[in-house]
Amino acid sequence: MAGKVEKVFKFVVVGGGIAGVTCVEQLSSQIPSAEVALITAGPHIKAVTNYKQVSKTLEEFDVEERPSSVLEEKFPNLIVIHSAVKSLHTESHSVETADGRVFGYEKLCICSGGRPKLLTQENPHVLGIRDTDSAQEFQKRLSKAKRIVVVGNGGIALELVYEVEGCEVIWAVKDKAIGNTFFDAGAAQFLIPSLEVDKPEKTAPCKRPRYTTEEPAAGASQIFTAGHGCGPTEPGSALGPDWHEGIDLQGAEQVSRRVSVEYQCEVEKIVTSEELHNPQQQTLRLENGSWPVYIQLTNGKTFGCDFVVSATGVVPNTEPFLHGNNFAQADDGGLQVNDQMMTSEPDVYAAGDVCTACWEHSPMWQQMRLWTQARQMGWYAGRCMVSHILSEPVELDFCFELFSHITKFFNYKVVLLGKFNGQGLGSNHELLVRCTKGHEYVKVVLSGGRMVGAVLIGETDLEETFENLILNQMDLTQYGEELLNPDIDIEDYFD
Repeated sequence: MAGKVEKVFKFVVVGGGIAGVTCVEQLSSQIPSAEVALITAGPHIKAVTNYKQVSKTLEEFDVEERPSSVLEEKFPNLIVIHSAVKSLHTESHSVETADGRVFGYEKLCICSGGRPKLLTQENPHVLGIRDTDSAQEFQKRLSKAKRIVVVGNGGIALELVYEVEGCEVIWAVKDKAIGNTFFDAGAAQFLIPSLEVDKPEKTAPCKRPRYTTEEPAAGASQIFTAGHGCGPTEPGSALGPDWHEGIDLQGAEQVSRRVSVEYQCEVEKIVTSEELHNPQQQTLRLENGSWPVYIQLTNGKTFGCDFVVSATGVVPNTEPFLHGNNFAQADDGGLQVNDQMMTSEPDVYAAGDVCTACWEHSPMWQQMRLWTQARQMGWYAGRCMVSHILSEPVELDFCFELFSHITKFFNYKVVLLGKFNGQGLGSNHELLVRCTKGHEYVKVVLSGGRMVGAVLIGETDLEETFENLILNQMDLTQYGEELLNPDIDIEDYFD
């Protein structure tokens, strides 16, 4: 059993990321008399700024690192405790921090986020990027690097490969196309020419010299190079949707961009140059030159590089909460939560990357560990905690009706709606695609004549119309291909 309880709070939230901070703001403003504690290891918290409701479900915001004192000034009923959590005792409703203090709670919300799934632990030549500190460390090492290998195919890998200049990038993806988490092969092919051209000075449109829709064969690589020259990046926010803004991702070489993509392969092994001289490692076919680290891929190719970036997603950060408690966990390791964000332990809620939504989802929604969902879950968890304290009923928030996400890749606006990749639909769906090179890519997913998902890349102005069509499930059979006819103003049809 932990030591003596120092203080009991009505609400305790663990984690200073988007989910935790949004939850705390909700709790502190809904019941201003309640004492609220935020337990967070770092001196900074992540705040949502420039929040804009774009449509019924779409929202845009920036993420900024701020000193935690900003929150305390805003909410007199809030105390920020700077320490990591050592253990949780759900029976006695108390939390012990790493510095040996014990705090009691009436209701607790775990918002401890996710940690990077690293290719290998404790290898100095492998860098995982997840937060601002690791992004700064990356910048420091990149300035001396001539070649890096990026492994992974999610949002951070996509951004990284596009933003790095003056350094050769080998990009290893396990799928047939880039950005598999977000796109299908068609959208990937629309974006790929951006890797071949000079990046636009801010806001100038991309010119696209080549365009191909042929899929590379398994084990094949594609190489994209671009000449020199690019405008400076504007200073931006912390590691959020625009984490690379304001970080100078400049390598040691003169060429502006050279990216080669290795498809359908994973990492076989990572070997340092010291280990190479070991007789058993002579099998590695070496290139000329000597590198600090070598990476062998499952397609039989070996590359030497200055360091490897592991951008292979996150695992729910459930350590230190499991020990001695009975949390139900989902297959992905997240804490199971019901439609009121409650875990299986009484009075313990969870939100953001650490949890797994285990209620029966709306047919148009799925969980993805993204900023938008961390904010929505934190906000909704706060509302549920307050309702339960006040014994008021609470309904599942509307944001869980339709999956929607707005982001930017390769300088294009990207909007994802519903089952945008036909998730879970099997072969029972059809796709309509409209693509204007260098301008826009529009894909609609239809099932039984009704729209169930969409991907919009570029300034299409179709997001509200499509959102409505997905939400109201109107039968679109009569429109057929005309639905995406650029000469028809579709908004006039469906106002």
